[in-house]
Amino acid sequence: MSSNDDKADLAEREGSGDSAKNPKSKSLLQDPLALAALQAEHHRESQTFWLSLPPDVRRRVLALKMLQSKSINIEAEFYRKVHDMECEFARRFKDLFEKRSQIVNGEYEPNDEECDFKTGIEELPIELKEKLTVANGPDGAKDTKGIPDFWLTLFKNTDIIAEMIQEHDEPILKHLVNVESKISPDPMSFTLLFNFSPNEYFTNSVLTKEYFMKCQPDDDDPFEFDGPEIISCKGCKIDWKSDKNVTIKKIKKKQKHKSKGATRFVTKEVKTDSFFNFFDPPKDDDDLDDENKELLNADFEIGQILRDRIIPRAVLYYTGEAHDEEDEFDEDEEIDEEYGSDDVDDEEEDDHPKV
Repeated sequence: MSSNDDKADLAEREGSGDSAKNPKSKSLLQDPLALAALQAEHHRESQTFWLSLPPDVRRRVLALKMLQSKSINIEAEFYRKVHDMECEFARRFKDLFEKRSQIVNGEYEPNDEECDFKTGIEELPIELKEKLTVANGPDGAKDTKGIPDFWLTLFKNTDIIAEMIQEHDEPILKHLVNVESKISPDPMSFTLLFNFSPNEYFTNSVLTKEYFMKCQPDDDDPFEFDGPEIISCKGCKIDWKSDKNVTIKKIKKKQKHKSKGATRFVTKEVKTDSFFNFFDPPKDDDDLDDENKELLNADFEIGQILRDRIIPRAVLYYTGEAHDEEDEFDEDEEIDEEYGSDDVDDEEEDDHPKV
């Protein structure tokens, strides 16, 4: 997805063997200046090796690079055709996802045959069944429409999305009735659509986020090509109702007149953390600072995960069965090495809003 992430991975693999064990070394690899220095060192080593080769060998290596370049062009064509196939198969998924939305929102009640899915989960103990019956009541389910808070629940079950959701976002996300993805062959792109029921917060019925992709080798560095990548994104304007915008907060500031000495209070609006900042990403331009570049890269990752994993497998995120790859690692595993107190820097509190 993000070329910066790929470079960080490359730098980590090519750094000292201790970097995988030493947290301080790992943090240095995420420092743009340290990473640039590491890449420059790698380039110098590569150039030194190249110049050490006999002229005839260098000539043959150039022939291999010509072949590699042609191979990469074929690979790019392959990925473009895969994208075209995704556009074609999207039509077949559409009916299934529409049925899913109808069930979630209580517009369709599945029959017994449609519910006949064998989970493989053992029957609950009788004692637990009795407790659940008492808690929910024998006819409790009859008063429930669809699957309440389906999308809010699955978002909160997904770490990368849950980090974006603030307490003031939850009442709004209860009105989220469906999330879908539409892909376009030309230009290569996809759009995320968040459908909302009428609510007291904004007038939009659909909020959109569009991601634009590139699937061709870079002329300046063709060997960096690793498949399609997101290169930019565009959010949408949210038409907030009066005093309902949860992405900003009002603060009062005291001002003093320079000559007269009189004071006054003024009210200013500042951006605050909210899930809905997702629809107002940083503008991708040459003047973007490192912090906003990181926010944009995180945004690209979230968009890709929503499209490739969360939307297609929404029910598994709702039940908590789906999980991130990082969850595979044992958190209780201990590292034998001991580090001094100044080996690991304390994380500073981030005052800036999340994506």
